[in-house]
Amino acid sequence: MGVHDAPQWLVPAFTRSCVAAGATAPREEIEKVGEALLDRWYEPGRHFHNVRHLTDVLARVDELAEETHEPDLVRLAAWYHGAVFDSAERASYAHRGGEDELASAALARADLSGLGLESASVDRVAHLVTALRRHLPDPEDFDCAVLCDADLAMLASEPQKYKAYLADVRAEYAHLPLEEFVRARIKILRRLAERRSLFVSPLGAAWEESARQNVGAELHRLEKELAKIEQAKAEHPEADAQVPAADAPAADGATPGAAGS
Repeated sequence: MGVHDAPQWLVPAFTRSCVAAGATAPREEIEKVGEALLDRWYEPGRHFHNVRHLTDVLARVDELAEETHEPDLVRLAAWYHGAVFDSAERASYAHRGGEDELASAALARADLSGLGLESASVDRVAHLVTALRRHLPDPEDFDCAVLCDADLAMLASEPQKYKAYLADVRAEYAHLPLEEFVRARIKILRRLAERRSLFVSPLGAAWEESARQNVGAELHRLEKELAKIEQAKAEHPEADAQVPAADAPAADGATPGAAGS
């Protein structure tokens, strides 16, 4: 799958954001950078962190754009926020998953500097991308709040979309043993549940109740699943207590430290 399979508006949208942010390179050069970015989002193994996620985040940024100071820089940060991804890099899904925000920010710096954006704008985009490592934006930084909220918005999806989203993320980390995955997922969900608020921007706050319901329901399911795994291990210590992958619970990829992520 390649750029030709992508929604036709994506590369023109990237080009518009670059130009609005101050890019001085020829349009053809900007388009080539946008196409190379899309190739990254279409890399094999991206079941959730793919071009569909990119378009979802861009759409959410547009929903919240009136709260931003520099909307095109926020859009560019959305393009780069998961540009570097490797779910198999480490087995520490609970800590950061496969998104590499530092490497993605470095890519943004190289690309956007090459396209002629001023250094202050490049620095701002890189800062927004790296802020997703913790997903705890300063409430006074409206651009950062909007990007973080847009990245977490999938948590507030309607039930069927949320279920499909969870299946995609489990597929992305299918190489992890079920118990390891479930424990990591529980750790992530508990951190989310303990937050005073999941969304920081005023408009994003409208997603809070739905997201809390999804997070709470899934945490309850996974805790029951872990209890079954532990019981099976206690009863049959010689066996590897696993369930078929198709029956395995799934995880969200947008969490603090993982993709806010």
